[in-house]
Amino acid sequence: MADLGADLLIRAAAVHTLVPGQPPQRAVAVRGDRIMALSADPKGLDDLVSKRTTVLDQPGTTVLPTFDDTHTHLIFAGLSAHDVPVHEARSIPEMLELIRRRAAVTPEGEWIRSTTNWLEFDLAERRLPTAAELDRATDRHPVLVKRGGHNDVVNNYALRLAGITEDTPTPSGGTIGRDEQGRLNGRLTDNAMRLVESLVPSEGLLQRVDGLRLASGRYAATGIGAVRDCAVTLNDYAMLTAAHESNALNTRVRALIAAFGLTNAELAELLDDMEDLRYSADPWLRVWGVKFGIDGGLEAGATEDPYACDHAYSGTLLWEPDALVEAVTAVVRRGWRVGTHAYGDRAVRVLLDVYEQVLADNPGLPANSLVMEHGGLAGPKQQARAVELGVPVTIQQPLLHDTAEVEREYWGPERVAALFPARGWIDRGALVSAGSDFPIGHFGAMRSVWGMTTRQTVIGVQGPEHAITYDEAVALHTTQAARLVGEQHLRGVLTPGRLADLTVWEQDPATCEGEALRDLTPLRTIVGGRPVHQAG
Repeated sequence: MADLGADLLIRAAAVHTLVPGQPPQRAVAVRGDRIMALSADPKGLDDLVSKRTTVLDQPGTTVLPTFDDTHTHLIFAGLSAHDVPVHEARSIPEMLELIRRRAAVTPEGEWIRSTTNWLEFDLAERRLPTAAELDRATDRHPVLVKRGGHNDVVNNYALRLAGITEDTPTPSGGTIGRDEQGRLNGRLTDNAMRLVESLVPSEGLLQRVDGLRLASGRYAATGIGAVRDCAVTLNDYAMLTAAHESNALNTRVRALIAAFGLTNAELAELLDDMEDLRYSADPWLRVWGVKFGIDGGLEAGATEDPYACDHAYSGTLLWEPDALVEAVTAVVRRGWRVGTHAYGDRAVRVLLDVYEQVLADNPGLPANSLVMEHGGLAGPKQQARAVELGVPVTIQQPLLHDTAEVEREYWGPERVAALFPARGWIDRGALVSAGSDFPIGHFGAMRSVWGMTTRQTVIGVQGPEHAITYDEAVALHTTQAARLVGEQHLRGVLTPGRLADLTVWEQDPATCEGEALRDLTPLRTIVGGRPVHQAG
């Protein structure tokens, strides 16, 4: 006789299904990768217990859906898993010592790379290192120190390998850094980074897969069950596929294939190469769409008004609007969605111009085909315009938390306080979801919820009028996130038949305040019925 019992039964103080109007349940049963049943009685599903059933009788705990991080960079986290941990340094000498130690065990001529999740304001000197300083760590290896996704610093060995001299023309949409005397200082931003990064050999398959295992496990340990990775190359996607086939992914992945700085011919070739990926999707791993970027990051976001630190500078637009219309149109006409990085208010305005034209030229596109990534300085007028056009936005409060001091240097206090206006987006009826933008912001389910409810940053509360409620913040990572990726029928709430993506918390996060909420992590994270994290 067939065993019709559950694989897993959890009894808890509260199972918050997030179904509107439904009171907390007390028990949830899972079979395979799906939720089988729920009950308001902690003993109400005991008839589903059989020899196959694991029973977690935890009467003091709270169960929630897993959280999505809708704009992050798992690939960067995986690549950094084996790199020099410069994020641990608190001064440039400490950073150089970490690199020096790695150089001592690395064959001469091989590349040395750093982790990416750090800021210069973390260092006593409050600045980036220079090529000359990196030379003091080693001049026998090319060194690449990455800071987030928009800045590199390399030593002179790496500059020579790339053929970068003081006469090298600056690529459009990037910068080659120089000191006060006009000499190369090793800094590269945005499109200039490819001059060096194209030379760095890829890690081997086993090391890449192990890095993704470690990194996705760290996301899962904070309650995140799905990530929307917003800068994935085709080679990266092959690594994700290998990790998935090895059962090494601990979160679901929705990948945006990077299309930065491509010509029309290169974009067409990329879209051709993506065709096979369209039909290899499964609930764990799939391509969401294509990623563009219309402006720079913290130091180059395109603003309407000049920077506070340089009244002759208003950031950088990386695309001519007509060219971006053509590129986005090419993508949507191949049946893919588009997410475009737009950080400054000028970038937001121009991107909405672009999207409006694409929508006019291609009537009837599926809902949520065109997404604004960040919308950092989107004011009320542009928020209303995005809602009217049906353009969703992803916001990243952890990014603001971690970078507020740096951003204040560039943009001044008023604009920093206006970043990521969650309250306005929600009140205007936008489809808005939340993420971290790791490696610039720290990922973590409750860290993000805490930030959105308090507007706390490293320099104190910024823009408290933009704060939202706990329930709203949770929704941006669950129900709204599932809507963004078109999976509301599968995830985001806990009901029979949906995927069994659950988090179990020692206490109800809704009752936690301040640092207790910020630092709260789950006892267990379960994705598709599979345990991917257990505390301790």
